[in-house]
Amino acid sequence: MIKGFKDFLLRGNVVDLAVAVVVGAAFTAVVTAFTSAFLRPLIQVFSGGGEFAGSFVVSGVVFDYASFINAIITFVLTAAVIYFLVVMPLKVVEERRRRGEEEGPAEPTDVELLTEIRDLLKARARPVPGDGRDDAGGAGGRIPQQDR
Repeated sequence: MIKGFKDFLLRGNVVDLAVAVVVGAAFTAVVTAFTSAFLRPLIQVFSGGGEFAGSFVVSGVVFDYASFINAIITFVLTAAVIYFLVVMPLKVVEERRRRGEEEGPAEPTDVELLTEIRDLLKARARPVPGDGRDDAGGAGGRIPQQDR
């Protein structure tokens, strides 16, 4: 169960999605600050300025269209940055891998795998004092039959 969860997390799409969410959240804060500090006041100036700039009043209720326009601009800017800084570069890398111009993740060679297996077997067969396999205890460093 843990291995399946680990495989799920390490798949490319999940990692890419996590990066996009984090970058998107951070960038959204920057874009929101920019639109609130600069664009909303510009909308209010161009709509006549004054107390109800960027809004209109109907039956005493204020409709603030400047905030709505601000939110749309924030969304468009955030989506554009995510696309151009995350999605598009990943597509380019994936296309290069498909064409063979760029190597994918390096797979271990047969020699590296066999060396790792040998080292694990050596570590497992190493005598531990008091476990019955040390020089005084009998098995002499050999792997007992039940451990094979």
